[in-house]
Amino acid sequence: MYLKKILRVTSTALFVGALGLMSSAQATNKLPEIGTAGVTALSIDQERQYGAAFIKVARGSFPMVSDPVLQEYIAELGAKLISQTDSVRFPFNFFLIKDDEINAAAFLGGYVKVHTGLFLYAESESEFASVIAHEISHITQRHLARSLEAQAGNSQLTVAGLVGAVLLGIANPVAGIAMLQTTVAINAQSAINYTRANEFEADRIGIQVMANAGYDPGAMSTFFGKLAEQYRFSSKPPQMLITHPLPTTRITEARDRAALYPNRYYQPSLDYQLAKARIQVRYGTLKPKEALQFFEHQLRTKKFILKDAALYGQALALIQLKKNTEAKKIVNELAKKQPNNLFYLDTLTDIDLALKNNDEAIARLQKANNRYNNNPVTTINLVVALQQAKQYKPAKKLIRDYLRSHETDMIALSIYIDLLRQTDDTVKMYVQRANLAQLRANYPKALNELQSARTVATSSADIARIDAHMEQVELEKQEMQALQN
Repeated sequence: MYLKKILRVTSTALFVGALGLMSSAQATNKLPEIGTAGVTALSIDQERQYGAAFIKVARGSFPMVSDPVLQEYIAELGAKLISQTDSVRFPFNFFLIKDDEINAAAFLGGYVKVHTGLFLYAESESEFASVIAHEISHITQRHLARSLEAQAGNSQLTVAGLVGAVLLGIANPVAGIAMLQTTVAINAQSAINYTRANEFEADRIGIQVMANAGYDPGAMSTFFGKLAEQYRFSSKPPQMLITHPLPTTRITEARDRAALYPNRYYQPSLDYQLAKARIQVRYGTLKPKEALQFFEHQLRTKKFILKDAALYGQALALIQLKKNTEAKKIVNELAKKQPNNLFYLDTLTDIDLALKNNDEAIARLQKANNRYNNNPVTTINLVVALQQAKQYKPAKKLIRDYLRSHETDMIALSIYIDLLRQTDDTVKMYVQRANLAQLRANYPKALNELQSARTVATSSADIARIDAHMEQVELEKQEMQALQN
């Protein structure tokens, strides 16, 4: 039963869970350096390798949200927290998936998965940041590496074998469970106890990190308390509580630790409330008319945290209902207060392109792109606007230049492929399709796309590059298969 539960929780057997248990004997800001103690079998380089394999499998398996504005928001919040973190050994990567479950999870190599449901539930940026800080602490303290080694010590598999089961389980949960059940003899109670120790440490460090980054350290206990109270008698609690219950002692500990910091007022974050409204309208469970009614009710009754965020949600709902002229009036007024806000800039682009105001969108975005050089939001929006205006040459140049420094940006790569298709640049189109498939660990598709490119290529130089690319894909395919087997 324990083995089945592991994979169910986060689509991967060995994601570190977002919440854990805390002991009242540790209410102190003196943090011991135990994060790397005992880690001998899994090197930093190996952890990076496993992380790189994980994100490729995840891209092809998780319902990732393709939204440059939200991705940029999470990346900036994560960077703010990481700047206050010790023992950073990897470049962190945060990705958002469409899932209404309240959850976030960390994996080897600095990868953090965030559910849209976390935005829907966390009322403030500090509550949201408390969960992200917790996950960052799991990675910096190498909790997953330590947990893997502990489980490998109780099993017939090596650490590499356990990671392989994780990767297989993401793409094929049934096969992943079968691999674990047939080869691993895990002592369930010792594994749970080991996780509790890790969760305790991540909570302690997470509170310190978020406080140093300027967030309310009391938000963690507030978030815990709401979660525990809401699901106290629920027959179907969220994933967090299934694996990591929230006893009163843990909430008390978080509250006591926060009390060690000065008490002050924390201004609500407009960007967080804008991100939350965007998810409510575009990625939540509300239908467009329901979303419009929801935000209009907030505005009418003044039951909002920030009025501008409620107005933004109203405008997004109007766009969904194709009432773009009404939406533009609202967003224009919001943008007068914050003309450089990327949420407003992106939404005005959506509106102008829907209204065929291509020139207006391009002029605004070119100005913004000069200000935010190579920014994902301004660059991708400008490329899309140029594409709609059939200005293919500058669009292709812009997206090529951007991809040189953002080669794993799936949104940008998809747009580039579409531009290559529209301009009959067939060989490059097939090659970029192969790159996209390779980023998702879909190696058979990548090889098929490269074979198609080779068939239509006429230049000997192109053919040589394609052959070299095929060899590289084959090698990567073999490495992934060896890891999963």
